[in-house]
Amino acid sequence: MVEAKTLSVHRCRFVDFTPAGVTALAFPPLSLPSPKGKKAAVVRHALKFANLAVGRANGNIEICEWTGSENELQAPQAWVVKKTIAGPCPSRVDSLAFVLRNPYEVSPDETPVLSDLRLFSAGGGSELAEWDVDCACIKKTIPSQGGSIWCISPNPASTILAIGCEDGAIRLLSVEHGTLQHVRRLDRAKSRILSIAWGPPIPRQSSSTGQPRDTDEDDDDDDDWNDTWIAAGCSDSSVRRWDVATGRVCERMGTDKMRGERTLVWSIGVFGDGTIVSGDSLGMVKFWDSRTGTQLQSFQAHGADVLCLTINPEGTAVYTSGVDQKVVEFHSIKTTSTEQSSILSRSSTRWIQSVARRLHSHDVRALAIWPPYSPLPPSHRRRFPLDVAPVIASGGLDMSVVVAPAALPTSTITKVVNPLDTSQVATFEDSYQRRLAYSSGPYNSSAVHLARQARLLLCQRDTGASIWRIRPKQTLSYGDDGAEEPPHAEGGWEPVIDLDLMVDTNIVASAISDDGEWVAISDWYESKLFRMEKLPNGQLKPKRIRDLASILRPHVPSTPASTGASCFVFTPDSRKLVMASAISSYILIIDLASEKPRVLRRFEHHRMQNIVLGERVIKGRQRSHGAGDVEMQDQNAEDADESDEDIDPPKPVIATVTRMAVSPDGQWLATSDDHRRTHVFNLDSVQYHCVLPSFPQLTHALAFDRASPSTLVLGLANNTIHVYDVESRTFPAWARALTAALPRRFTHLHDPVLGVAFDAPAQRGSALFWGATWLCRVQLDAGVGFGNFDRKRRWGAAKPAPRYVAGQQDADGMPTFQQDNFKLVTHYRPILFADFIGPAELVIVERPLVDVLAKLPPAFFKPKYGAT
Repeated sequence: MVEAKTLSVHRCRFVDFTPAGVTALAFPPLSLPSPKGKKAAVVRHALKFANLAVGRANGNIEICEWTGSENELQAPQAWVVKKTIAGPCPSRVDSLAFVLRNPYEVSPDETPVLSDLRLFSAGGGSELAEWDVDCACIKKTIPSQGGSIWCISPNPASTILAIGCEDGAIRLLSVEHGTLQHVRRLDRAKSRILSIAWGPPIPRQSSSTGQPRDTDEDDDDDDDWNDTWIAAGCSDSSVRRWDVATGRVCERMGTDKMRGERTLVWSIGVFGDGTIVSGDSLGMVKFWDSRTGTQLQSFQAHGADVLCLTINPEGTAVYTSGVDQKVVEFHSIKTTSTEQSSILSRSSTRWIQSVARRLHSHDVRALAIWPPYSPLPPSHRRRFPLDVAPVIASGGLDMSVVVAPAALPTSTITKVVNPLDTSQVATFEDSYQRRLAYSSGPYNSSAVHLARQARLLLCQRDTGASIWRIRPKQTLSYGDDGAEEPPHAEGGWEPVIDLDLMVDTNIVASAISDDGEWVAISDWYESKLFRMEKLPNGQLKPKRIRDLASILRPHVPSTPASTGASCFVFTPDSRKLVMASAISSYILIIDLASEKPRVLRRFEHHRMQNIVLGERVIKGRQRSHGAGDVEMQDQNAEDADESDEDIDPPKPVIATVTRMAVSPDGQWLATSDDHRRTHVFNLDSVQYHCVLPSFPQLTHALAFDRASPSTLVLGLANNTIHVYDVESRTFPAWARALTAALPRRFTHLHDPVLGVAFDAPAQRGSALFWGATWLCRVQLDAGVGFGNFDRKRRWGAAKPAPRYVAGQQDADGMPTFQQDNFKLVTHYRPILFADFIGPAELVIVERPLVDVLAKLPPAFFKPKYGAT
């Protein structure tokens, strides 16, 4: 049985980590249907949830992945960060846009994957950047030729990208067939272009000459659309409409002014019928008729600037938000006005302001919705299934992305599924929102690292790192059930050193050795290694190893040349440093015991591509230049056929190693990448050992059991647990029952698992899993049955039967039974890091949201007369 255990807890709130605000959100677009009816515009099945791109104020871009499985519509953990693209330092992301790489190869009812997409961003400067998502770096840039870029928007066909510039001109860039080049410039207006939206496209017309065309050319034109016009919000109190064919302004629609000052139109959108919706700096949301240039309706929906808006997938609702933190829903309704004759009776659409919710504590900068809206003409309007609610995502200065289901009240004809699993209700008005917890490090990892022997705590920031010393606690104790809060220990910690570095990008990886002698820090292009010299007064003096780059460069050949790392880990004896190169995905074993660091071995297994030969799967059949092992997944296979020698070597896979762990005895190394592949290496012989099966979700927690160094524990993004014995290369039988029958309340926790920690070796099989808002103690070798997460028994109900714990017996030789497992504590939040610094001594690093928000400017507040 799991006995109650008293832990001494260091509740650290002195870490000065501050996450960056959310400034942009983007979902990928859907491919347009055929204008000739070759492909239906009706989506007959629920679309898989696509990746979400999150732009941060510090220049980082996070690519988030949906955690739901293919057979399930709901995912309690929603989106988790799959890859973090480190932005140049200093920089910011103001606009984000996905574009289909090959629009004609993606079906209209198919969700694009990352390989089908190109990502563009603008950060307030005069250059547009295209990102290489695989390598997590800038692929190319192009100047705007018109000053600062205020907004970007791709056309519905994903062939042209429009940018709004400081000089008042809209410039069109071709992104077709992998290109990025200027095509033309539309007529200039005497104001800045703050927002852009494309009008509904029309099917391409046949040649006006009337000459017969080739059949192949006709087939190509049948699937093409023509762009008609572009609407833009300007800084001179107006909304303008440009004709794409002529490049001239067709209409100018003037907005309201306050005391003669210019009104800024921050956001704009276009519907399939040509209606334009805009949000301005007066808090007004206006609907315009694009054909006549007249205002249809106007709403004073917000108390301050409307910074963003989005349209629901069906084009029947609009969501706006801005400085006043509210997200307002506008819903279209059909009205019928009857004239004197029934022949003249007509139906029209009116907009009503239906719902207003406050989802954030500060300004909201970005809104996005999945599935996305395509402004197609009414005859080609895309229709989606009514039984799955769309999901709206919002982000702002309070650093967290908030997601909520956004079904309309008219969608209650059939039962609507809430994909977030927050409640049974799926309408935007009555459903519960989800706040995605911010992570301190890239890839949902922790930026905090612990040196147990030296009792030091390292925390990385965007351009530096800080180290604190944790003093031993003498009398303070804390129960595992979380019933009492320990008093604050006076002088329980002290700052040691603060490092400010010159870096090209934001820092992506850091580590500290167990004895506190070594510190490794890296941005995306350069790794830095420091030896900490202890001064007589107890302080530390860093001494940088200057020739580290020259030592690493011969072992990481790549283009562009980079010695940066995506992940670091030191061995427990602090004599070796394991590094995963950032762009090239090599695993380097670096010896620190000699006078000068040297690379012992380089492994290339995270670069290998699978090859299917008959019934065998060979991983990395041919090795490239350098020291790398070749591993065959089918160990029972005999000699390869002679025809195997004629197969061309595969191209390397570009992966990013996100997690690494070393066993307590220093023998085993486990590494995991963003392709869900986990490899195990033997550090004693410096040889490759084995590969684990690819899991359906990303690995968030990776650690070896301190009581059993060969036992590897993995926690996936959907809160599933796997236990692997690296010596026998099998999943042990004693852990399969627990893995296959995890409690529903654990797997349906809204915050995904972020790490796992193990206490002293005496506590065999006792693991502490932790997420952003919870700690859960799990006995891995416990049997399956009634546990702490099951529903409470009703009064008079039969007592649940005890469960058998495999392999455990009492003094009389009778089997023992387990009643309690999965002990949960939820009053630490948000958690940045949790680990044991000593036997029964736990370190929990928190960064309360209240402390973070206290450093932000005051939120918008408009008092009302007579309000209580």
